[in-house]
Amino acid sequence: GGAEVEGGVGSSSSTTGPQRSVEGWIVFVTGVHEEAQEDDILDAFSEYGPVKNLHLNLDRRTGFCKGYALVEYENYTEAQDAINALHGTELLGNTVNVDWAFVKPAGAGSNSSHDGRHRRRS
Repeated sequence: GGAEVEGGVGSSSSTTGPQRSVEGWIVFVTGVHEEAQEDDILDAFSEYGPVKNLHLNLDRRTGFCKGYALVEYENYTEAQDAINALHGTELLGNTVNVDWAFVKPAGAGSNSSHDGRHRRRS
């Protein structure tokens, strides 16, 4: 019998799945309350692992949060736990959405317009 590799740790052959940045795994948080501070985000997200980096985008003119934040973890599992636990939960009274930062809107289906139109029979 052939030995099966459990979990696939160390194999980076997968092309799907989240992008690993040079430093770590970045989680994208939207729906953040405009008065949220970095500490508020840190408190919520550091429960799932040490946060390596936090970027809370503030509006320069008003000083308020623009509604999203980037949270970086060192380990995939920590980031995944945070996504699973915090997506759809309330932070400062706002429901936040938590997902992988690499997911780009409208990027996935850009090439699908050609599919299925001229399907040749083999």
